[in-house]
Amino acid sequence: MSAKAYILIEGAAGKIPDIHKRVNMIQGVRSCHAVTGQFDLVALVEGQDLNELGSVGYAQIQMLDGVVRTVTCNVIDL
Repeated sequence: MSAKAYILIEGAAGKIPDIHKRVNMIQGVRSCHAVTGQFDLVALVEGQDLNELGSVGYAQIQMLDGVVRTVTCNVIDL
């Protein structure tokens, strides 16, 4: 079974292009797009389970230089 999540990323001023480039290089990230509104980037990540998603979101994306905060929205089937 695969798990998916959208990770909303707020970045420091002037760091968005660099964060975008580095997020796209992380294994498990399927796409990353710049957006308008409260957050600067939205990444779609996929992994085998929630633990794997956590390692992509917390251990990799959240720790990137310039990332101010993230919010993870797990995808559920209705």
